[in-house]
Amino acid sequence: MTQSKGCRGLVLPTMAWAVAGVLFWASSAWAQGMLPLPDAPKIESGDTAWVLISTALVLAMVVPGLALFYGGQVRSKNVLGTMMHSIVILCLVSVIWVLFGYSLAFGPDKGGVVGGLDWAGLSGVGVEPYPKYGATIPHEAFMLFQLMLAAFTPALIAGAFAERIRFSALLLFAALWSIFIYSPLAHWVWGGGWLGKMGVLDFAGGSVVHISSGAAGLACALVLGHRCGYRTDYMAPHNLSLTLLGTGLLWLGWFGFNGGSARGANAVAIGAVVATHIAAATAALTWMVVEWMHRGKPTLLGLASGAVAGMATMTAGAGYVSPMGAILFGLAGGALCYSAVVWKGKIGYDDALDVVGIHAVGGIVGMLATGLLASKGVNAAGGDGLFFGNPSQLGTQAQAVFVTGLFSFVGSYLILKVVDGLIGLRVSPEEETTGLDLSQHNERAYS
Repeated sequence: MTQSKGCRGLVLPTMAWAVAGVLFWASSAWAQGMLPLPDAPKIESGDTAWVLISTALVLAMVVPGLALFYGGQVRSKNVLGTMMHSIVILCLVSVIWVLFGYSLAFGPDKGGVVGGLDWAGLSGVGVEPYPKYGATIPHEAFMLFQLMLAAFTPALIAGAFAERIRFSALLLFAALWSIFIYSPLAHWVWGGGWLGKMGVLDFAGGSVVHISSGAAGLACALVLGHRCGYRTDYMAPHNLSLTLLGTGLLWLGWFGFNGGSARGANAVAIGAVVATHIAAATAALTWMVVEWMHRGKPTLLGLASGAVAGMATMTAGAGYVSPMGAILFGLAGGALCYSAVVWKGKIGYDDALDVVGIHAVGGIVGMLATGLLASKGVNAAGGDGLFFGNPSQLGTQAQAVFVTGLFSFVGSYLILKVVDGLIGLRVSPEEETTGLDLSQHNERAYS
């Protein structure tokens, strides 16, 4: 009896403590469920909506924006083939991005060079908050926005080899370039790689998108050579109405391209959109005036090209500079990009739709101007440039310009040689004379 009473005396307090522990655990769990910890990630519906809208705007940049912009500038026998480059690259890069491109660009860092394959097939990429650069949008929304930038970049390159590349060669080149050039570059600057750790400022792709595509365009122009009849045949744009329509869609989409890179509906996004518009308008007017003085007449193509040059120039610094700074970006971009296009004729390479003059030069000017005019007063998460007391930022920007241009040019040149050796790059002279629409796709744009 004494032992039984002792057991009961031990069991009852133990049970009381156990019940108290369960109640404490339950109340703690309930409290945590009702009152999230202050540092817990939280999805903001406004930020998410803005990023999704920006994604749709960038999609419109590729198709139909860029397709129309490029399609109107080629001869009528090549318009469908040129437009098809934009949409097929969008589709191809989308699949690659989901399979492993996104993981290589933004996955967990591997030595500062490339992301791992942890997120291959979008494993672990869902609707939970994105783990980097703030946590107010779903990870999957960030992935989708970056997909559009990844598709837009190789679509830009297609302007350099317009009217003379085999369709199968285009597909292989775009796939290899997306994997081996774009994904590493995106990781270096935005995904935790070595350039980002150095403090490079590239808000929406001055180096990752524009310098890389422009350097690749130069490699393409050199490797593929001149179009048949270059400088002897009449090769004027066949329909500038299409080009103007494409320009308007690019301008609209660029608000999402630059504004969406703020990853939220915030003051930085507003500043980026304002800067983008001001730079585009200023560069268009600058190009028009310089062309007017140089050639004697202003042209619609000049205005359109100037607007695109201004937006390309502004991409690197859109979230880091003031509206007055954007005017300086536009003045420099319009004048220098026009000069580069003029010099193309003197140097002699056949960059059919001025990818080098507009995007490479615009990207370089924008990256360096960011090193001069960036201000933490505009974006506290950015940095100060030379004019705001930080001269080292200009050197950092210059290093990124050199590395990006060299890597893209050399890598693109090697990829082109591999593709040429495997399946051949150019259509035959007979097919080129017939036109890409019929020779590659058996279609006509006009009856």
